Amino acid sequence: MNTISNLSIYKNTPNLGGQKPQLPNGTASIRNVYIETYGCQMNVSDSELMAGILTQSGHRTVSHIDDADVILLNTCAIRENAETKVINRLEHLNHRKRREGNLIIGVCGCMAQHLRDKLLKAAPYVDLVMGPDAYRNLPMALNAVANGDPFLGLQLDKSEDYADIAPIRKEGIRAWLTIQRGCDKMCTFCIVPFVRGRERSIPLKNLTDDVQRLVNEGFKEIVLLGQTVNSYHDGNHDFGELLWRIAEVDGVERVRFTSPHPADATDSMIDAMENCPQVCKQLHLPLQSGSTPVLERMRRTYTAEEYRELVSKLRERIPQIALSTDIIVGFCGETEVDFMQTYQLMADIRFDSAFMFKYSDREGTLANKSLEDDVPETEKARRLNEIIKLQEGISAEINQDVIGTTASVLVEGDSRRDAEQYHGKTDTFKTTVFPKENVQVGDIVNVEIHSATAHTLIGEIAGSNC
Repeated sequence: MNTISNLSIYKNTPNLGGQKPQLPNGTASIRNVYIETYGCQMNVSDSELMAGILTQSGHRTVSHIDDADVILLNTCAIRENAETKVINRLEHLNHRKRREGNLIIGVCGCMAQHLRDKLLKAAPYVDLVMGPDAYRNLPMALNAVANGDPFLGLQLDKSEDYADIAPIRKEGIRAWLTIQRGCDKMCTFCIVPFVRGRERSIPLKNLTDDVQRLVNEGFKEIVLLGQTVNSYHDGNHDFGELLWRIAEVDGVERVRFTSPHPADATDSMIDAMENCPQVCKQLHLPLQSGSTPVLERMRRTYTAEEYRELVSKLRERIPQIALSTDIIVGFCGETEVDFMQTYQLMADIRFDSAFMFKYSDREGTLANKSLEDDVPETEKARRLNEIIKLQEGISAEINQDVIGTTASVLVEGDSRRDAEQYHGKTDTFKTTVFPKENVQVGDIVNVEIHSATAHTLIGEIAGSNC
């Protein structure tokens, strides 16, 4: 998902009271920093980490870009259109830099790591380029740029987990908590292992302490993050044990995680999902393809039949579970037979929702180096449209089946379309809209569902007279 968000309004930002804090390491001056985030939840979490590092060193994060003298783009490299957006954004920011003269522009994250040379050629006015393992150097980088020296920080560090850094998060009810960084899977279509390095897990004790702090700050739902989140192992504890230990933290109401890998969906993980009330009965389980030969070329380390068996086990153990997935059509060598196997598997499994994409060749991936991108774009588009149509119908039917039931909903805020209504998420992560009653954001309420679309449940608080 290529999303853009402003992550500059944070909890726990120090109240400076008009006083300039003492800056370490000879930092020349306080900077007002605006962080703009592109990409997935991991990038959102990294932006919160960057805000913590900057605030700890005395800089300010600001909520409006016009107030900033430093603009950092925290970028994604998963798909090419994300990079195009960033380059276009940099060109726009350069107009302001030319007007004001003292604006510092930085590119951080996966794109910085992946496209260093191309980025510097396309945007030579960028002052700092920093990969995901270099954020500790942000204060030093700003100091160097202020002295007229551009800064590059792109070395991957297999020991860097930022376990000792306190992120500064947005106000809200849901907190992202990175439990693992990097990826060892080496899927042929994916650039992540090359831009985020090898897997390393944060010690369980650090994470339970973090969760206690988050609960004390008022967060109701904790979302555990990792590139392959369920491969977590800190040397003593696996992912299933981590789920139990986090759920046992006093005050935790909901625990989710994303994104797991099917090959690491252990009985330990399933046991925790089945038996721990705080762990939500919802799982995003990327499939990518329903064809075993395509999965082999993708290096996904499971077969289509093994995936089916895993889904059967999950539904047997957790009947109410909601499943979502990722699908890529048009991968190298995908035939019509391969595609129809994906189509049929989706029809058989009936996911609650899916993120669906055409394959796009990514420079630097194993597929780019060793496989031919041989499916025509028109054919990719046709296949994508077919599975989108299929999934939309399935999602609508599944949601129609919920009508007449009561769902437990965590209230998140005003509905985007109607300020007289709230929206929130069910335990199974379905967006639900309902009239405002005597409840507030952060409450968990029972909502009677009276209608539904493919994407939204609509209802009213149980027992109301609306």
